[in-house]
Amino acid sequence: MKRAIKINGRLIPKGGKEFLRIEVGSHRREGAIRLPVCVWRGEEDGPVLLITAGLHGDELNGVESLRRMITDGSIVPDAGTVIALPIANVWGFLNSSRFLPDGKDLNRGFPGSRTGPLSQKMALAIMQLLLPSADCGLDLHSGGVNENYPHIRCVTGAPGNMELALAFAPPFILDSPLMEGTFRKAAWLSGKNVLVYEGGESRSISEFAVSECINGILRIMDHLGMSASGAPERNETRIVEKSSFVRAECAGDYYPGVPCGAEIRKGDPLARVYDTVSGEQSEITARENATALSVRRAQPVREGDLLIHLGIPL
Repeated sequence: MKRAIKINGRLIPKGGKEFLRIEVGSHRREGAIRLPVCVWRGEEDGPVLLITAGLHGDELNGVESLRRMITDGSIVPDAGTVIALPIANVWGFLNSSRFLPDGKDLNRGFPGSRTGPLSQKMALAIMQLLLPSADCGLDLHSGGVNENYPHIRCVTGAPGNMELALAFAPPFILDSPLMEGTFRKAAWLSGKNVLVYEGGESRSISEFAVSECINGILRIMDHLGMSASGAPERNETRIVEKSSFVRAECAGDYYPGVPCGAEIRKGDPLARVYDTVSGEQSEITARENATALSVRRAQPVREGDLLIHLGIPL
């Protein structure tokens, strides 16, 4: 329980709200680089939930989810505090880029550094100025070139992770190892449970991914005792502890054979790739029963490109 919340030197009282712009560095063409942070405190004491979006600037579904919740007021807690970073990578968001202006990936720069590149300076600001106040967190993402079916990524063997993941109640919970340089791993090493939500694809807004994200956040707030309005209806959540990747065996024109979220049986056609040089067709079929958690849209691909991410039932 947090009775006093201070962020970047600003004290936020009970029932208060603040909009902060935290300067973390500068770029020779862009000028000052700032983190836009929104803080809402309920009238009653309670947990502190940190929600981040837009670490990759071209991933829009998390940004849009927070925008809608801020607009309709559903993000404002009755008890406890919500700290939101609705667009971490503002430059990337404005320029439809995954990266920062120096070409670095913010979500590979954690836990950060005062003397490193901009990505590490921004990561350090999040770690030092936002995370310490939080009890737990959600990091909102979309797929890149692949469309992701809405799911939560966490370490299913970690009790704190699973409690939050089950409270979010997504269609799927994917057991996902902690990746070096990510906010999720840095938070874990700091003793904080931060889960990753994935839904939709980059550079587009999916109503399904946004609604699943918003509903999951509201369920988390209800679970934490932060909201008196009740939680949306829960999904039937499936836990995926084993997954595999389907990759292109040659360069060429790729066409998916299944939509994102499809239930697949062994032997079902998954994809076709037409070889760039010979024009010959290569058909990929399922080796076992699975669910298509992520599917790339039809486009030219290179040998080794990820086409489909399959969740395998145990």
